[in-house]
Amino acid sequence: MEAKASLKFARISPRKVKIVLDLIRDKDTAVARAILRNTPKAASEYLIKLLDSAVANAENNFGMDRNRLVVKECFVTPGPTLKRFRARAKGSGARIMKRTSHVFITVADKE
Repeated sequence: MEAKASLKFARISPRKVKIVLDLIRDKDTAVARAILRNTPKAASEYLIKLLDSAVANAENNFGMDRNRLVVKECFVTPGPTLKRFRARAKGSGARIMKRTSHVFITVADKE
């Protein structure tokens, strides 16, 4: 049995999130949460909440034991990009890409 949680339209680049997700893949949820709390990256705040949500889904919806859960799958996909312009020299403009992310985490029982 597995439980999922997703975060959509997070205002952080997928590239930054992927670095942190690679740290917690295939780890116990308690260990993954400890890693996230001690990682000085902006994505850690988003991922702690998302991991807690996935664990709560497993407990409340499927009756799983939180001490036996493992991060089975976690990945990030790019969301829509907000395109903005900044004034530059000689009346031109430089494009600023404000990227968003869709993050997914799946937790499952240990086998």
